[in-house]
Formats: sequence, C-alpha cells, structure tokens
Amino acid sequence: MARAPLLQLNDISLTFGGDPVFDGIDLVVHPGDRLALVGRNGSGKSTLLKVMAGQVEADRGTRVIPPGVDVAYMEQDPVMSGFETLGDFATEGLEPGQLYLVERAGEGLGFDPDKRVATASGGERRRAALARLMAGGPELMLLDEPTNHLDITAIRWLESELKSTRAAYVIISHDRAFLNELTRATLWIDRGVIRRGEVGFKGFEAWREKIWEEEDQQRHKMDRRIKAEARWAVEGISARRKRNQGRVRALQDLRAERAAMIKRQGTAAMALESGPKSGKKVIEAQGITKAFGDKRILAPFSLTIQRGDRVALVGPNGVGKTTMLNMLTGREAPDEGEVKLGTNLEIAIFDQARAQLDPDQSLWENLTGDQEMRVSGKADQVLVRGQPRHVVGYLKDFLFDEAQARAPVRSLSGGERARLLLAKLMARESNLLVLDEPTNDLDVETLDLLQELLDDYDGTVLLVSHDRDFLDRVASLTIAMEGDGKATVYAGGWSDYQAQRQADEPEAPAKPKGEAKAKPAAKPAKSNGKMSFKEKHRLEELPGVIERLEAEIGKLEELLSDPELFTREPVKFQKATEALSTRQEALGKAEEEWLELEEKAGG
Repeated sequence: MARAPLLQLNDISLTFGGDPVFDGIDLVVHPGDRLALVGRNGSGKSTLLKVMAGQVEADRGTRVIPPGVDVAYMEQDPVMSGFETLGDFATEGLEPGQLYLVERAGEGLGFDPDKRVATASGGERRRAALARLMAGGPELMLLDEPTNHLDITAIRWLESELKSTRAAYVIISHDRAFLNELTRATLWIDRGVIRRGEVGFKGFEAWREKIWEEEDQQRHKMDRRIKAEARWAVEGISARRKRNQGRVRALQDLRAERAAMIKRQGTAAMALESGPKSGKKVIEAQGITKAFGDKRILAPFSLTIQRGDRVALVGPNGVGKTTMLNMLTGREAPDEGEVKLGTNLEIAIFDQARAQLDPDQSLWENLTGDQEMRVSGKADQVLVRGQPRHVVGYLKDFLFDEAQARAPVRSLSGGERARLLLAKLMARESNLLVLDEPTNDLDVETLDLLQELLDDYDGTVLLVSHDRDFLDRVASLTIAMEGDGKATVYAGGWSDYQAQRQADEPEAPAKPKGEAKAKPAAKPAKSNGKMSFKEKHRLEELPGVIERLEAEIGKLEELLSDPELFTREPVKFQKATEALSTRQEALGKAEEEWLELEEKAGG
C-alpha cells in the first residue's frame, strides 16, 4: 500500500512586488525522496524551500502536511537570538535521550557546543544548526546550502549520514559531488515553473538539455505556423470579401501564446582577461613558518609557483588556509622564512567574506564607488578592463536587470552577491587571481563558466575551496594542510591528492602465521554473488571514474606529445609526467576493481 506524501504544495503563487516568483506550481514530496532543488541564482530556490517549510506564506495555494509528520528546515543564516552557546541552540527541544546525537553530530561536523553564539562565525552557526536538525530525526529535511562553510571532512561525514538516513530530504547546493552522491530525483525551477525529473543530479544536465531542445522545436513550429497564417490573412483578403474571423482570432491567440513564452535566461557574459605577463617565477616561499600563540599554522615550508600554475589549498576549517594564502601573496608576513613575489604582478582577489561589497549600497554604487572602476566625470559608467561601459549594461552581462541595479546588495541572494563580486574582479586586468571560496552559492551554469574562464586564463591562480568537483576541474597543484603546521604538495586536484596520499600510506604489517590460523577463513568463501549496498554503489560508480581517468590521460598524453615542452617548460613537463603516471596507475586499479565486482555481481 502506497504511503501518503510527506508534503504537498497545490497551485502555489507568490509575488514580491513585481513579476511573480512562482505562478500556480504544484509539488509533492514522497517518503524516501532524495531531491536536488536546482535553478539559476535568483530563481527562487531558497524562497520555495521557505514556502515548503512554512516560513513564507504564498499569495495563493495550499501547503499540506499530514498530521504527525516532522519537517525540519535549515536556512542559510540560522537565527540564534536568545541562546547563549551553540550547544544551547543545538539541544533546544530535544529529549534527554537524544542529547548524545547532538554530541555525535558535533564531532562529525566539528563544532564546539561551548562556543558563545555572540562570537561564533557564520560557519560555526551553520554546523550547530545542522547538528540540531540531524539529531531531531525528522521525516523530511529541507537543507539550504548545507555544505557552505563546511570543510571536506565534515562534508563527507554529512554525506555518509544522509546516505544512511531513512528520512526524505530536499537539498539546495552548489556542490556537484555532494549532489551527485546523494540525490535520486531533481526539482528544477525555471522561469517560475517547477519540473520534477526522476533522475539524480548526475542526470540533470542531460534532462535539462532535452527539455530545452523540445522547447526550441516547439517555438520553431509555432513561428512557422504564425508566419503561414499571417501570410493567409494578408494575401487571402483580396480573394475574399469577408475574412474567416475564427481563423483571424486563432492567429491572434497563437501570437499571444508565442509572446507568453518566457525567454530562457542566457549564460552570464563573464570575461576574464589577464594583464601583462608576469615573470616566469610568480611566488617563491622559502622556509616560511607561522603560529598564533601555541597554535602552529605552518612548519618550515617551501614552494615555488610558476606562471600558469593553478594552486589549490585544501584542509579542515581553521587549519590556516587563508593565512597561507595571505602569506603567499605578501599580505601577511611569516614568522620565519621569506616570500619573494615575482615581477610585474597584477593581483585580483575574491574574498570569501565578500568584504569588498557594501550591503547597504546599491549594485550601481558598489561598482561606480570602486576607485579602480571609476570613470572621471561619468556617474553612470565604469571602467572595464580599460574601456568605459554603462553600469547597467555591464551588470546585464552578469544577469542583473535594471531594477536590481538600484537595489541594495543586502537584497541579493548569496549566489547573486558572488556574481556581483565576480563583476568587480573581472573588470580589471590581472595575472594572479586569488580565489578564497569562490564557489559558495554559485549556480551550476555560472560555476561551469567560471571553470572554463580559468582554463583559458593566461595568468596564475591561487584557490581555496571545499568543492571537490571544482578542485578536480581547475587545480594542477594541491597543497594539503593537515594541521599542526603540516603542509604537503601534491600534483593535480582533489582526486589526485587522495590517490597519491593512499599510495604514500604504509601498508599494514603482515600478521604472524600463527595469528592467521587463529581466525577462520570462512568469509571469502561466502562470495555467492551477494553484494553489499556499498559494493553495488561502487560498481555503478566505477564506469564514470574510468571514463574520467581515460579522458584525463588523453589530455595529458596530448600535452606531453609536444616535443618542445620539456625544454620550454621543464616544471610543467615533470608535473604532467607525474600526473600521467598517477592516473594510469589509478585507471589500472579501477579497471581491476570493476572486473572483480562485475564477477561477483554475476555470481
């Protein structure tokens, strides 16, 4: 017998003083649903989640939740007024027997329950809110950007918990790897309409492209029909005394229907141009150290960054990634050692706190008030890579309309603020980009475009991110900061770092023969074709892993086929050779693992 839905929205419409955000949408969430909620920045994802949570009341329509169903909502900025510590907030409303669940979640997410709310950062507040939500054991979880401000260790813990939960959930996230791993269906908000596809986020883009292709065909057919009917209306009149008024009205209806088709929002017309070339050696750090009191951030560390490198810094929150970034760019002095910056550097910085934006000023004022973007005597123009542009025209390149240009920055969503900061960053020429958590809140399309721009960028990139997919797509070198001052350099992105780290770990010592006899060897013999859930999931995952490794090997082989690469760029040649060897080894292991699991699946 089918179980009743956990939540239903019927004919929901909502307007915030202008065009409707939603108009007549219907939505059902069933027990066991694992849904990605996706859409462009500003499309209303967070607003819809608030409607689902009962935090925002729609202008029209109904929200139905069966009696006894517990719906828990985690917003981007949890309100904690009235609570002294994060622990007080996280345990509020829980039974004594549930308190250990908060402690367990706190360990996995890495938050201090004794931390005072007044001094807690946004990330610490979010981790406490997540711990509270997970401990409450709701039937339906509504999660708005749950991975923002989490380090990769905490993200993987959360992934594991959500995989094992029996609760249904709806997730808004920019983190592709997180959504790929967890979701089985997708809710897509597009131009005020919501569609449900029975594909997880892995299949979202193919599903979206199919819908857009069908839309384009429908538009094309309608345009041809309107053209033919219009020709009949004009040319046929001379042959008849009286028009077929029904056909004329049908033509008017067709035109109205065509006009009502809302044009798809295009991709942001972002452009990134490097300025004059920097010296070949961009940054040279020699024996640098850093400590704050008893906390050691960096033991003696040396690194040379060449022009064109894409260097990612990864590690737990609080380990000192931003401090390292500041030392490498000369904004903070090391305790010991020396950092030498190369010649002719033009540095552009994207800070994770968005401190370059004044929330009380309008988008217009934030751009025209920037000293480097100001055009003398022209209040409506900004300087974009040396050329004057009208401020509204430039904002439209980043998908802002004219009404938004005059609105305060505080009215923007998190993703829209990130896009505005990118607009400021990309208005100037640079040859060293410093990106501290650039992926937070950006939609998938903007992330894809940003990655393409970084691929084509002639300069050097320093990057801090917890987005594993983005790291794999962008980084050529990864600095893993693991605490207590330890920092290790690995070739490649996140997956490469993980593979190399595993290869570097010493194998467990062989057990004495006497011990081997003491344990029964019955388990391997029990392989009768039955596979664990984890093995089945891994078998489904491996073809994609193999395909990615083969594509990366192909790119590296193409790069190394250049006979002049070694003499022209010996460091790049060495890194590419090492990366090729690592990927070939990983491919061999993946293929071997796939064969073993395939045999087991076949019994």
